[in-house]
Amino acid sequence: MKETLQPAATGMGMPTRQYEYLIVSVRPDESAPIAYQRLREHAEYGKWELERSRLYVGGGRKFWLRRRVFRVERTLNVY
Repeated sequence: MKETLQPAATGMGMPTRQYEYLIVSVRPDESAPIAYQRLREHAEYGKWELERSRLYVGGGRKFWLRRRVFRVERTLNVY
Protein backbone atom coordinates (compact mmCIF):
# COMPACT_ATOMS: atom_id res chain seq x y z
CA MET A 1 0.00 0.00 0.00
CA LYS A 2 1.40 3.38 -0.97
CA GLU A 3 0.34 6.72 0.49
CA THR A 4 1.16 10.11 -0.96
CA LEU A 5 0.37 13.36 0.83
CA GLN A 6 -0.07 16.49 -1.25
CA PRO A 7 -0.02 19.44 1.16
CA ALA A 8 -1.57 22.78 0.44
CA ALA A 9 0.85 25.31 -1.00
CA THR A 10 1.40 28.36 1.16
CA GLY A 11 3.50 31.51 0.95
CA MET A 12 3.54 34.85 -0.75
CA GLY A 13 1.84 34.84 -4.12
CA MET A 14 0.57 31.28 -3.78
CA PRO A 15 -3.16 30.66 -4.15
CA THR A 16 -4.77 29.51 -0.94
CA ARG A 17 -6.17 26.00 -1.10
CA GLN A 18 -9.04 24.84 1.03
CA TYR A 19 -8.13 21.14 1.04
CA GLU A 20 -5.07 18.94 1.24
CA TYR A 21 -5.13 15.52 -0.39
CA LEU A 22 -3.89 12.07 0.55
CA ILE A 23 -3.68 9.50 -2.25
CA VAL A 24 -3.76 5.86 -1.16
CA SER A 25 -2.80 3.27 -3.78
CA VAL A 26 -3.56 -0.42 -3.19
CA ARG A 27 -1.88 -3.14 -5.23
CA PRO A 28 -4.01 -5.94 -6.73
CA ASP A 29 -2.43 -8.60 -4.49
CA GLU A 30 -3.31 -6.78 -1.24
CA SER A 31 -6.53 -7.66 0.54
CA ALA A 32 -9.43 -5.24 0.33
CA PRO A 33 -10.47 -5.49 4.03
CA ILE A 34 -7.02 -4.33 5.16
CA ALA A 35 -7.14 -1.41 2.71
CA TYR A 36 -10.61 -0.41 3.93
CA GLN A 37 -9.44 -0.63 7.53
CA ARG A 38 -6.59 1.77 6.74
CA LEU A 39 -9.05 4.18 5.10
CA ARG A 40 -11.32 4.04 8.16
CA GLU A 41 -8.37 4.85 10.43
CA HIS A 42 -7.43 7.84 8.30
CA ALA A 43 -11.02 9.06 8.36
CA GLU A 44 -11.46 8.62 12.11
CA TYR A 45 -8.12 9.84 13.45
CA GLY A 46 -6.88 12.13 10.70
CA LYS A 47 -10.23 13.76 9.83
CA TRP A 48 -9.91 12.68 6.19
CA GLU A 49 -12.94 12.17 3.96
CA LEU A 50 -13.17 10.06 0.82
CA GLU A 51 -13.41 12.19 -2.28
CA ARG A 52 -12.87 9.65 -5.06
CA SER A 53 -12.06 5.99 -5.54
CA ARG A 54 -11.02 4.13 -8.62
CA LEU A 55 -10.78 0.43 -9.47
CA TYR A 56 -8.36 -0.38 -12.29
CA VAL A 57 -8.55 -3.23 -14.80
CA GLY A 58 -5.73 -5.24 -13.19
CA GLY A 59 -7.40 -5.10 -9.78
CA GLY A 60 -5.45 -2.19 -8.33
CA ARG A 61 -7.30 0.50 -6.41
CA LYS A 62 -6.63 4.17 -5.78
CA PHE A 63 -8.39 6.34 -3.20
CA TRP A 64 -8.28 10.13 -2.92
CA LEU A 65 -8.89 11.46 0.59
CA ARG A 66 -9.17 15.12 1.46
CA ARG A 67 -9.37 17.28 4.55
CA ARG A 68 -9.91 20.94 5.06
CA VAL A 69 -6.85 23.10 5.67
CA PHE A 70 -7.29 25.18 8.79
CA ARG A 71 -5.54 28.53 8.71
CA VAL A 72 -4.56 29.77 12.14
CA GLU A 73 -4.11 33.49 12.47
CA ARG A 74 -1.94 35.03 15.12
CA THR A 75 -3.92 36.85 17.80
CA LEU A 76 -1.11 38.32 19.90
CA ASN A 77 1.62 40.70 18.85
CA VAL A 78 4.76 39.69 20.69
CA TYR A 79 7.71 42.07 20.48
